[in-house]
Amino acid sequence: MDITLIQALLIGLWTAACYSGMLWGIYTNRAIFLAFGVGVILGDIPTALQVGAIAELAFMGFGVGAGGTVPPNPIGPGIIGTLMAITNPSITPESALALSMPFAVAIQFLQTAIYTVRAGAPESANRALDNQNFKGFKFHANLTLVLFAVVGFFLGFLGAFSMDFLTQLVGYIPQQLLTGLNVAGGMLPAIGFAMILSVMVKKELIPFVILGYVLAAYLKLPVIGIALVASIFAVQQYNAANNPATAGANTEVGNDDWI
Repeated sequence: MDITLIQALLIGLWTAACYSGMLWGIYTNRAIFLAFGVGVILGDIPTALQVGAIAELAFMGFGVGAGGTVPPNPIGPGIIGTLMAITNPSITPESALALSMPFAVAIQFLQTAIYTVRAGAPESANRALDNQNFKGFKFHANLTLVLFAVVGFFLGFLGAFSMDFLTQLVGYIPQQLLTGLNVAGGMLPAIGFAMILSVMVKKELIPFVILGYVLAAYLKLPVIGIALVASIFAVQQYNAANNPATAGANTEVGNDDWI
């Protein structure tokens, strides 16, 4: 599939809007949201949502930065990975996720550079405000947002415009390596899910984790069905927590265990 200049410009504008929107805290810089826009522009929403959904599973864990580590940027799979999967039929959504990870890491370094350049923005804006220089205040207050929009546009536009070149490079990759990347891409969501479970799961919740695994692996229940079963336990737990008698009994049991 060839990408026209108009489509490349639209993808650039979409990336700019989503990337800069991240600073407003509206979660537009999510892989599935980015991928959905690319799918709409290129007319292949199902493939875009597949890439976005797989990337979201992986980024559930990658988004939890351990210590001072910086997680990869969702623009990698959300824009670059989606473009690869849509324009090249030989690239599966799993392979697109694996192939886009180097871009995700590089983009995050670029984002860190922007934050470093704008590290003094609050002091500059306060100084301009103290001097009643309102134009200077607006400039310093909005420059980071503008930089994110400009960088986001070039990332999206160049990614779309150079997709033919990237597709040619992918064509030189041996089939065995592509198969390996496909397997690795399929494992990334599991790794991300395991990372988020290592943070969230307490020992009293382990039976629910095992139950979810049994429902998915052995009973072949779809995700919606597993979510409905989980809702039953969640509602039961909510009702028990709002019942003073039950809540008191649970507290006593808990104290006994603690003692």
